Amino acid sequence: MQLIRCTQKLLKEIPNQLVEDLADPAVSGWHANLLRIERRKCVLFTHDETLFSVFIPELKKPDFVHLQDVFGQRLFKAMLWNEFTQTQIEAMLELCREIHFAKSSNRSVLGSMNDMRVQIEWYVERDGGLESVDLMRLHHDLNRTPYKAVGYQYPVERLRACLEQQIGNETGLV
Repeated sequence: MQLIRCTQKLLKEIPNQLVEDLADPAVSGWHANLLRIERRKCVLFTHDETLFSVFIPELKKPDFVHLQDVFGQRLFKAMLWNEFTQTQIEAMLELCREIHFAKSSNRSVLGSMNDMRVQIEWYVERDGGLESVDLMRLHHDLNRTPYKAVGYQYPVERLRACLEQQIGNETGLV
């Protein structure tokens, strides 16, 4: 199970999906924020431990009803774009099979997400707008930017190491 901690703006879009009793600050998972880019609703998901991020542009009302599925599909694509192995992708998708939403709790992650929002806006402008943005390149660039919150390491490499450790623990090889 994964817990996705949402900002107040995003919680307004998914009010019936909030689970209050799972909001234990010690539980790691993801954070999500609603962004408005070119007057369109977009969501940025960021993994708490690694800052690996998944950007989903141009969401409509039905997408928010099925946000877990939309997130899972884009997470799969983002991991493919960042050249994760099949085993790593399967491990992450298994973790995300069951998703619950709660209120945000980590200011450090939210601060990094604000930096990412600025980068995303620049990437969108660079590519000529939201409709023509190269999402594969955006995810590649976003997850290969070092952040202070993770010791100036690349989020993609941190997630890769995290998944390898988890896979090793499950198989008993570690």
